[in-house]
Amino acid sequence: MTEHTQQEIELQAAAFRRLQKHLMEDRTDVQNIDMMNLTGFCRNCLSRWYQEAAAESGVEIGKMEARELFYGMSMDDWKANYQTDATDGQQEAFKTAFEENVGKK
Repeated sequence: MTEHTQQEIELQAAAFRRLQKHLMEDRTDVQNIDMMNLTGFCRNCLSRWYQEAAAESGVEIGKMEARELFYGMSMDDWKANYQTDATDGQQEAFKTAFEENVGKK
């Protein structure tokens, strides 16, 4: 693994925090299913990666706690405030995107 300088780590962390804010506050209109279908990841993936990184460092973070870091609220509150119903086409595309990007571990 490549060693990163402290400055690189700080810049990566700042970019990460900006992405987190962008998804939590600036683009609440963007649905997870659309992100997954277009990019192969969504807010839930980011929260899982965060949780996995924490576990690798010996820090235990629960699934819901990790998700709140990317939603800025509970999952139930997010769904009530921002989530829309997925179309049949979105759901079908999601099956493929999930299998290609998450299910292939």
